[in-house]
Amino acid sequence: MTRTLRLACLDSEAPPLFSLWNPKDGRQGYEPSVAEALGAELGLPVEWVMVPWIDMIPAVQRGDADAVLCGQGITAERLSQVDFTRPYAIFHEGVLVRRGAGIRGPADLVGRRVAAIENSTNMALAETFTGAIPVAFGAGSDDVYADMLAALASGDVDAVVDDDVVFVPLGANHPDYELAFTVRTANRWGIGVAKDRPEVLAEIDTALARIIESGQLREVWTRWLPTLDYPLGGPSA
Repeated sequence: MTRTLRLACLDSEAPPLFSLWNPKDGRQGYEPSVAEALGAELGLPVEWVMVPWIDMIPAVQRGDADAVLCGQGITAERLSQVDFTRPYAIFHEGVLVRRGAGIRGPADLVGRRVAAIENSTNMALAETFTGAIPVAFGAGSDDVYADMLAALASGDVDAVVDDDVVFVPLGANHPDYELAFTVRTANRWGIGVAKDRPEVLAEIDTALARIIESGQLREVWTRWLPTLDYPLGGPSA
């Protein structure tokens, strides 16, 4: 491990997961708070390595970052590229539409354009909707979530698939969007480390186990994600 814990992520506004970096507050949100708890457990300051979505895993493989902590569902494809810690979050997936679109389930997506981040668990789900037209977003984008919302607002797409946590800030009464339905996929999110750095994986995973067992991770979850049930073990807050 270097003298800092270098973590790859994109610089984007996606509360409550994370905010855009600013000189005064740095990055705020659930994932930055997880990172700070890990850094404190390891005795290391956290350094964010900001890259586009598609460059996060390559950045770790190149050695530009120690790990990627940024919305990485643990999938077979990603496991072929990096090794993962135990989960620090488990989320389901939602389908967001324009308010009043009349979309209530997968059957209503036939012939509709459905946006999701390319090579993501969200895209894998979108591709299971029979008759829907998956539209991939993310190649080189600095803010793929904002891009998808803009496309939904303009009518370029009819729905957006993403993890349920991303849609929390929109609330149930947003004037422009509504959550059409949720699929309980229980996607496990982990911290990805290059396969040739098993010692780094062990350090981070052990630190993560300690903050789960101590209840620190539950406290972070409750602070940032109070409307979602805490899915991991450890003592109660």
